Amino acid sequence: MTAASAPHLHEPRAATHRPIVLELGGAVIDPCSNCDARSVSVCSAIDDDGLARLAAAAVRTTLEPGQEFIAEGEPATHFFNITAGTARLFKLLPDGRRQITGFAGRGHFLGLAVSDTYAFGAEAIGPMSICRFTRSKMLGLLDEFRTLEQKLLQTARSELVTAQEQMLLLGRKTARERLASFLLAHAKAGSACGIAARTLELPMTRADIADYLGLTIETVSRSFTKLRGDGLIALEGANSVVIRNLAALEDAAGGA
Repeated sequence: MTAASAPHLHEPRAATHRPIVLELGGAVIDPCSNCDARSVSVCSAIDDDGLARLAAAAVRTTLEPGQEFIAEGEPATHFFNITAGTARLFKLLPDGRRQITGFAGRGHFLGLAVSDTYAFGAEAIGPMSICRFTRSKMLGLLDEFRTLEQKLLQTARSELVTAQEQMLLLGRKTARERLASFLLAHAKAGSACGIAARTLELPMTRADIADYLGLTIETVSRSFTKLRGDGLIALEGANSVVIRNLAALEDAAGGA
C-alpha cells in the first residue's frame, strides 16, 4: 500500500483530501480510555492498566468518504481497528468489476491476513476513524497481552462463520430471503444484551446492498417495497429501516 501522506494508506482517484494522522503517545494522550469502540472491539481484551501501551502502538487516522485504506493484493503490513463509521469490503475481478463482500463498522478489526498480502480492499463509506497498527507493534502487543491473542482468534472464527453464511445467502436464498437476512444481520450487529435492534441506520447505498447480495438495484428496491408492504419493516428516509415484525422478518429470511 502506498500513499503520499502516510505509508500504506490509499486515496482513491475521487478523493481530494489526505488522511489526518495523529501519532499517539501514552505519556501525552490516552484516547483509548474514552474510545466508544473499545467495548466492542479486540481492544476490550486489554485492561485499563495496559491502555497507555495500546495507545502508544496506534496511529489514529481520519478518512474521507470514499477513501481506500486497504488495497487488495498489497503487502499486509498493517492492522486496522474501526473506531467510527462504516467501511465497504470488496474484491476486484480480473475485468475490473468490484464485488462487495461485506461491511465493517465500529469495533471491527481488519487486516488478519492468511498470506503476506491483503485478500480484499476496504474503503470508507462515509467519514471514518480508524486506529492503525504496524505488524511489528501488533506482535509486540500480542506478546505482552495474551488475552488479545485469544480475542483475535475469536474474531477470526467469527469471520469464518460470516463467510459461510454469505456463501449460503448467495447460493441458495431468494432475493426476499437475501434482503431479510441482510437486515437481520445488521439488527444483530447493533444489538444490546442479545436483543436485536429495531431501528437500523444503513450508511451504504442501495447499489452497495445490491452488489453485496448479488442482485440488481431494481430487485433490491422491489424487495424493500415488498417487505414494507407486508408490514415487516418501515422505511424512514433514505438510510433508516425500522423492523416492525421481527419474527416475520426471521421467517422471511428462511429461519435465520
